[in-house]
Amino acid sequence: MTKISVKPYNDFCPQTLFIYGTNNEDGTPDFGLFCWFSYYWDSEMGVMCAIGGSKTTRENIEREKIFSANLVTEELLPLADYLGCTSGRSDEKMKIGMDIGKGSVLDVPVLNLSPVTYELEVKDFIPQKDGVVMLCRMRNVLQDEKLLSKDKTDTEKLIDIAPVRTTCKRYFGYKGEDLGAWGEPMKALSRD
Repeated sequence: MTKISVKPYNDFCPQTLFIYGTNNEDGTPDFGLFCWFSYYWDSEMGVMCAIGGSKTTRENIEREKIFSANLVTEELLPLADYLGCTSGRSDEKMKIGMDIGKGSVLDVPVLNLSPVTYELEVKDFIPQKDGVVMLCRMRNVLQDEKLLSKDKTDTEKLIDIAPVRTTCKRYFGYKGEDLGAWGEPMKALSRD
């Protein structure tokens, strides 16, 4: 294998997608799409994530110090793409049909159709030049009860829930199938 130097970027390093749920100052829910998300260990498993730039979701997290992270599946991709391509500053963004619930431990909005949702409390904010890195405690995990079944293997369960990843400004299914470029899946979203 011959390697060459290229401009720093994260192409060909797929990242799992999550829809973050926060509360606006008036208590209404806000959701945004993010992928800079992973895990760390510090006497307990935690989540580390980053948000760059000025975003409503970031402002809500910095104010409240809590949020939900809802796993994006192929079923949720049109909604997730819409939430990722539409500014949180738009009055129209949240006027779209969503099955929204509440966290069991934290006062955070959750997407009921997501098979795995983390209820997260920010432990540390690490400010950067144009963003913030957050170390979060998992206060609760809401999980589809089917994922606890012994009737299927973990591989079969992952295939069933079909989590979505992104790289090269495209979405990919769990088995690697191309699900479209950023901005394409939301076109299939019914806005009735």
